[in-house]
Amino acid sequence: MTQTAPATTGTPLISDEELKANQLASLNEIPHPSLPAGSSLYGSTKIFPDYQAGEGECYFTLVHGIAHESSVSFVAILQALRALRKGFESVLYFYGPAAMNAMATRGFPTTGESAFPGEHNINTQIERFIAEGGTVYVCRFGLSLHGLREEDLIAGCIPCHPLDVQDALIHYARKGAIINSTYNL
Repeated sequence: MTQTAPATTGTPLISDEELKANQLASLNEIPHPSLPAGSSLYGSTKIFPDYQAGEGECYFTLVHGIAHESSVSFVAILQALRALRKGFESVLYFYGPAAMNAMATRGFPTTGESAFPGEHNINTQIERFIAEGGTVYVCRFGLSLHGLREEDLIAGCIPCHPLDVQDALIHYARKGAIINSTYNL
């Protein structure tokens, strides 16, 4: 069966040979890779000292970011874990759509299976954070907004009343906590 191309009134198509020649010319303009693996692209000078927690210092992270929609939630978890490892009493508080981050039922086609590389990065880091001594709160109202069940939370996550968001913030502010409030739209 022979197919004919639709008639056009614009610039005529180039031939397959010309297209391949143009692709090859484009590929050869700049050598790839321009640097071998392991090449430094950026300097390594750290400006600030590696601060460690003083006695009783807290690091409180509010997270209002949707799982997998941006790096906001994942980076907030990594920052809270780093603070924990520096000796801070470190707390994560997921509220609003961020409650989705704390679901143990993530996976496809079954829970625990990753449909794409990194699907369980958030779960793994929350589990690690809890295992290393961090505290995780999850707003029940945030769960309800998305039809999520409390019993499906990652083990160790503490469900909270919606009014606890503000009072937790007051609590940790009065303790003198460093407060990291993350948000994505």
